[in-house]
Amino acid sequence: MPMPATPAVTPFPSAIASAQSGLRHVFLRDLVVVASIGVYKHEHETPQRVRINLDLAVREGEGPRHDDLAEVVCYEKIRERVRDVVLDRHVNLVETMAERIAESCLTDPRIRSVRVRVEKLDVFEDVTSVGVEIERFNTLA
Repeated sequence: MPMPATPAVTPFPSAIASAQSGLRHVFLRDLVVVASIGVYKHEHETPQRVRINLDLAVREGEGPRHDDLAEVVCYEKIRERVRDVVLDRHVNLVETMAERIAESCLTDPRIRSVRVRVEKLDVFEDVTSVGVEIERFNTLA
């Protein structure tokens, strides 16, 4: 019996760093923040640690021609933006937190895509972490 045809899908460029595409990889690794997150009553009452990792595909443009911070996406500002999102208010789901972080990163038109991983670190004694990873693209860029 013949297999049904699979619809063709045109993928979005997946390279996060690419000279050909003019993309630079900016990343933030293992940022740990104490956040108000979770659906259960005890999670509303007691903040818990979350670990956040980001991978940003940044349009290079002409690059840092003058060795000036204003010419690049500043990872310190990205870190501050992420902390502001995480500490803003209680969220029930790691998925919601990841979406908000992605949205805040994509307000910079130089950022073409962002991959966000949010992990809750203290949920189970026999598991290092649980969480979610998403990738979003900048439709404004």
